[in-house]
Amino acid sequence: MEYTDKDSQLIQLARTGDPKAFAEIVRRYENLVYSFAFKVCRNKEKASETLHDTFINVYRKLDQFDHRSKFSTWLYSIVTNNCLMKHRKTKLTDATIALEELDLSSLTGGEHRTTSTALPKWEETPIDQVMNDELKNHLDQAIQQLPMESRLVFILRDVEGRSAEETAKILKITVPAVKSRLHRARIFLREHLNEYITS
Repeated sequence: MEYTDKDSQLIQLARTGDPKAFAEIVRRYENLVYSFAFKVCRNKEKASETLHDTFINVYRKLDQFDHRSKFSTWLYSIVTNNCLMKHRKTKLTDATIALEELDLSSLTGGEHRTTSTALPKWEETPIDQVMNDELKNHLDQAIQQLPMESRLVFILRDVEGRSAEETAKILKITVPAVKSRLHRARIFLREHLNEYITS
């Protein structure tokens, strides 16, 4: 859902303490928040907690929204921060292979394999159009092996369909950093999918 004049009116009313206006903001965006949180953590309880925490943050920080970006961009940044905090609390970072340290050649017997012709490039074709359910499940498992920073970039760009510029704003990093993390994530995931396809 994109930012609209209706959102602007609701935000102004909510800032004055109108509970119905804030409830309407929650209603309009709760699916987006929960869906994104679940894609990141793949845990219903954590996604529900993130949904709750996010709108508490929105309520407390609504005065900080300056309208210079879309409301959804601002909202994604809050959800992202909450997901990262939960991730750190559960210490999953220690159990995750740092993508920067991963030797991709070890996955391919010393040489990088070319992308399978059965797997079109993500840059060219939306994921949902090229993958069956079984392959999506395998992809989902591979995504969970990505470091959180790369996972967030991949989900925002290739799953949520956000632009590189908006992703950079959400994560508070540069566009080149977004592109670098996305490139590495795609290589990592393609290697896993190639192994699945050719097995």
